[in-house]
Amino acid sequence: MEKFSMFVNQMDAIVWSMVLVVLCLGVGLYLSLRLKFPQIRLVKEMVKLLTSKEESESGITPFQAFATTVGARVGMGNIAGVASAIFYGGPGSVFWMWMIAVIGAASAFVESALAQAYKVKSPDGEFTGGPAYYIEKGLKCKPYAVVFAVVAFLGPGFLMPGVQINSLVTVFEEAFSVNKILVGAICCIVLGIVVYGSIKRIAHIAEMLAPAMCAIYILAALIIVGLNITKLPGILLMIVQSAFGVHAVLGGILGSAVSWGVKRGIYSNEAGMGCGAIVSAAAECSHPVKQGLIQSFSIYVDTLFIGTSTALIVLLTGTFDVTDGAGNLLMSQTGGIEAGIKWTQHALMSTFGSWSGKALAIIIVLFVFTSMTGYCYQAESNIRYLTGNSKKAIAIARAIFLAASFMGAIVNADAVWAMGDIGYGLMAWANIIAIALLAPKAVALLKDYEKQKKEGKDPAFDPKEFGIEDETGAWK
Repeated sequence: MEKFSMFVNQMDAIVWSMVLVVLCLGVGLYLSLRLKFPQIRLVKEMVKLLTSKEESESGITPFQAFATTVGARVGMGNIAGVASAIFYGGPGSVFWMWMIAVIGAASAFVESALAQAYKVKSPDGEFTGGPAYYIEKGLKCKPYAVVFAVVAFLGPGFLMPGVQINSLVTVFEEAFSVNKILVGAICCIVLGIVVYGSIKRIAHIAEMLAPAMCAIYILAALIIVGLNITKLPGILLMIVQSAFGVHAVLGGILGSAVSWGVKRGIYSNEAGMGCGAIVSAAAECSHPVKQGLIQSFSIYVDTLFIGTSTALIVLLTGTFDVTDGAGNLLMSQTGGIEAGIKWTQHALMSTFGSWSGKALAIIIVLFVFTSMTGYCYQAESNIRYLTGNSKKAIAIARAIFLAASFMGAIVNADAVWAMGDIGYGLMAWANIIAIALLAPKAVALLKDYEKQKKEGKDPAFDPKEFGIEDETGAWK
C-alpha cells in the first residue's frame, strides 16, 4: 500500500505541474477577454435564466442541469479540499481559489455552450454530449475525442469517487464512532440503487437536495462570521498578503499558494474540465448560451459561496495549520487535528457544540451523494460515446464506479486524494486545450444570442447558421 501511495503521489505531481496551473489560468483569461467577460457583465441574465420556467420532455430542464452540476461540483473539494489547500498553500491559496473561480467561469461558459451546440439525441430520446462530441464535430478530430472520452471515464468513473467516500466515512467515524467499511458499504448500496436509474432520476434528486445542502452550510458559515466579526478584517488581510508573498511568516510559500489555490479551486468547481459540459448537454433549452450562462453561475455558487464558507469557518476559528513544501509547520493551531474534513468538523463543534459534528456528517451525506450521482452520469456519458450506447458496457462501467467508490473506505486518504487529483488533472489537460481552439465558435454563439436579445426575441438556435450538422435532430 505504501508503494502504491508513493506511485500515485508521483503521478499527481507530474500531472499537476505548474504548466497545468498556468494553462488553466491563461486559457480562462484568454476566453474572458475574447468574450468580453460574460461571467461578470451578464450575471443578471444568469439569475433570470435560472428562474425561468422551461419545461422539457426529451431532456432535463435548465434548472435541473444547474442543480445536477452544482451537486456534482459541491463536494469534498469544497470542504476537505479547501482545508488541504490552506495546509499546503496557506491562507493565500483561498485568494487564488477566488481568482480561478472568476476566470474559470468563462471556461465553464464556453464548454457548456459548446456542449449544447454539439449535443446529440440518443435512441432513447435523451440528450447526450460533452467535450468528446464537440472535439469530434467541432475540431474534426476523432482520435482526440476518444482520448478525452477515455480520460473522462477514468476520472469520474474510477479515480475520483474514492475521495468523496473517504471523507464521508472519516467524518462519520469521528461523529458517531462507526466502522468506516460498514458506512462505505451502505453508501455504495444506496448509490447503486440510484445510479441504475436514468439522468432524469439523478436530476430530480439533485434538484431537491442541492439548494438545501448549500443553504444550510452557508448559514453555518454566516453565523461563525457574525460571532467572529472582529477577526474578519485581519483574516482577509492575511489571505491577501500571503497570496502575494508579503506575509511575514507565509511569504516564502507564494508558489504553493498559487499552485494549491488553482489546483483545489478546479477540484472544487471543475471549471474547464468538461464535467459540467457533460451534464449541460442533457438540458433542453432554446439556445446554447443559456446553458453556458447558467453553468457560469454554478461556478460562483460552488467556489465563491461554498468554498469561501469553508475557508472562513476554519480561518476564523483558528482551526488550521500551514506547512512549507518540506513538511515543516509554519503555523500550528489545531493541536494535531488531521488536515481535511476534520478541520471543518472541529471548527463547527468548537462554535456550536458536539451536536454540530453529527449535523455536518448528515450534510456531508448530501454533498457526497449528489457529487457521486453526477460523477456516475459523467462517466456513463463517455462510455456511451465510446461504445455506441452498449448496455453491457454501461452496466460494467456502473459496476466499476461502485467498486471504485468503495475503495475510498479502505484506501488511505493521501492515496485517494492523489488519485482524484490525477483524474481531474487529466481531464483538465484534454479539455482546456479543446475549448481554447474552439473559442471562435463560442464567440459566435454569444454574439448571436446577444443580437437576438437586442431585437427583443427569446433567442433560438439554428445549428446550420454555425456550420453544425444536427444528424440526430437534437435541435428540431
